[in-house]
Amino acid sequence: MPPGGPLDRSFRMVLCRYPDSLVEERREVLARYTLVDVAFKVVGVGSVGTRCGIALYVSDGGDLLILQVKEASPSVLRHHARLAPVVHDGQRVVLGQRLMQAASDIFLGWADDEDGRHYYVRQLRDMKTSIPLEDLHGHVLANFATMCGWAVARAHAKSGHATRLSGYVGTSGKLAESLADFACRYADQCERDFAAFTRGIRAGLLPAEVEPAG
Repeated sequence: MPPGGPLDRSFRMVLCRYPDSLVEERREVLARYTLVDVAFKVVGVGSVGTRCGIALYVSDGGDLLILQVKEASPSVLRHHARLAPVVHDGQRVVLGQRLMQAASDIFLGWADDEDGRHYYVRQLRDMKTSIPLEDLHGHVLANFATMCGWAVARAHAKSGHATRLSGYVGTSGKLAESLADFACRYADQCERDFAAFTRGIRAGLLPAEVEPAG
């Protein structure tokens, strides 16, 4: 990303405006840092087509702060559900994260660039990991599923109406059975999709490359 180029200017504009979305005490903390550099960040599969950058800040004492600037896409539900009008998609993302997360990022905020694109800003925590699938069996799988379910349930309870959710779930096992049935059907669909994908590769309809081992 060339310095002074369109993308560099967009990210710097967002970083200049975004402190206005923070509460005063957090703006004071951010003000102790000076923006040093901005760089383009390659996004994952789920964010293909969106702009993403990282910003390096340094305090007078040499402490580092790295923020991520990420373009906010419109909600996928906008065509399928009755939603309140969205003024800013970055704000929508931020408010949703603040509601659902157990420990929210103090530097989470939003802004737009000079072209009106919506962005949100957060601390960069590039700590994604994966679970060895060969270890997911027996009680390990059950414990993993329990923790995932607990995290999702907590997020729903924080962002929704806990009493209504409890009433909807009820005391019978009907909801659990429905969710288990959906999970099995979803797994079957994934297998069918993968089979179609591999058939497309073998037929030459889809380009594919094999990475060298190691």
